[in-house]
Amino acid sequence: MRKWLIGGSFAVLWITSLWAQDTNTLVVAVQADPGHLNPAISTASPVHAVADSIFNGLVALDAEVSPVPDLAESWQVSADGLQYRFTLTAGATWHDGKPVTAADVKFSFEDVLLKKHARTRASLASVLDRIDIVDDRTAVFKLKRAYPALLEQLDATEAPILPRHVYGDGEIERNAANLKPVGSGAYKFESYSKDSSVVLVRNDTYFKTARPQFARMVFRVIPDATTQVQAFLRGEVDYIGRVPPSEIKRIEDSGTASVVDVKSGPGGSNCIMTLGFNLERPQLAKPEVRQAIAAAIDRKAFATQILFGRGRAADAPIASGISWAHAAGTFPASLYDPARAASLLDTAGLRASGGGERLALDIVQFASFGRYADLLRQQFAAVGITLRPRLLDPAAMAAAVFTRRDFDLTLVSYCNGNDPEIGVRRMYVSSNIGNIPFSNAAAYRNAEVDALFAEAGGSVDRGKRADAYRKIQQIVARDLPYVWLVETDFTAAWRKDLTGFAPWSGQFAERARNK
Repeated sequence: MRKWLIGGSFAVLWITSLWAQDTNTLVVAVQADPGHLNPAISTASPVHAVADSIFNGLVALDAEVSPVPDLAESWQVSADGLQYRFTLTAGATWHDGKPVTAADVKFSFEDVLLKKHARTRASLASVLDRIDIVDDRTAVFKLKRAYPALLEQLDATEAPILPRHVYGDGEIERNAANLKPVGSGAYKFESYSKDSSVVLVRNDTYFKTARPQFARMVFRVIPDATTQVQAFLRGEVDYIGRVPPSEIKRIEDSGTASVVDVKSGPGGSNCIMTLGFNLERPQLAKPEVRQAIAAAIDRKAFATQILFGRGRAADAPIASGISWAHAAGTFPASLYDPARAASLLDTAGLRASGGGERLALDIVQFASFGRYADLLRQQFAAVGITLRPRLLDPAAMAAAVFTRRDFDLTLVSYCNGNDPEIGVRRMYVSSNIGNIPFSNAAAYRNAEVDALFAEAGGSVDRGKRADAYRKIQQIVARDLPYVWLVETDFTAAWRKDLTGFAPWSGQFAERARNK
């Protein structure tokens, strides 16, 4: 028997040794309870960390972010770029034995992804005209205009394919399969214990020649990063997808782990930790209040005290990893000026009370982002702003921010993807405001920004696209619907006696094995 300490609390879970030190079971640490296991209706990383192994996209992305076959064995693109013809892999089946068909592809996009997946909805809803079914194995995407980012947006993270016969009835958010998913992937669902674990088992009828090596994957929910690392060093966890920067050296010094820096992971790539304003709050609708908050934040302190050099202070609304679109210096570190912040608050009529308080705000975020809240609270206090953190699991956080609009500030790791169309657009366009998790949290509206995104997304000329994205960054840096804090790098770690991982992918363990 083995004793596990979950999340640094005093609760103790006793389990059999099957879950640890079993050469046929892979134990993975995840930072939060996923809330559900439907990756088509959320971009939250805890959902994708688990569910991307249950599902497939039409394509997968390799380490260089190039598309390779997944559910689609091949594809053809018309000369004008307006039609993409996908041929599905022969013999691909759902976990219940039914065949994967072109009708499932059409359903997944037209009925789910274009309505509920924040990134896919924002970028493709205005682009995709329709999907034609030629036969059971052939689907043709017909576009209204050229869209050069399409193939990079069709993997299990951005566009998981769902079985229509399982998810097609009723409201997708209330479907029972969200908690007992049926996919086509390398692993099948076995059990889900909220705030504790998700267990997947190998799909022995998987359609790919290279079958999964591990019979089981167990995802342990361990919100506290230090506790994750302690469990890893004790041999109770085999894989950590996002090692906290403060703990990387300890794992490296142990000599027992492979430690790899990666550009992406479950949930996306090129991520910026972003403070979002609820622009529907009267005080935060005032530009001078948002400017004051931005001036109160020392972004370099986040890079040094939280990221320990595994990332950098953000200097533009688009991540530097998308170098051709990144407008360096649009949001410079020199904006940090507590004296100016205090003056702006005075101008807004928020003068300090006898106790020094000018304004009290709540911030809604994942529990695993607690260190960011602590540092923000310290910096805000210096200018008379009281910050009240509300740390929630992903499902509760999404409901508070995107459904009920019950927040002043929110903290979101917005992953920009490998093209601004994939992960940037969803944060700003007015059509992406609403009950869509991790979409336009600020409820920001600017017709010029909407038009520029349409112009950039519809062009095949990268130079013209870059010009439009630079204009967008100048406008949003002026309007400040968000404060872009730090660009975060990912570091994954796994036991040295394991190999074959793809840490850049949500399907990270499809070929993992013992040496």
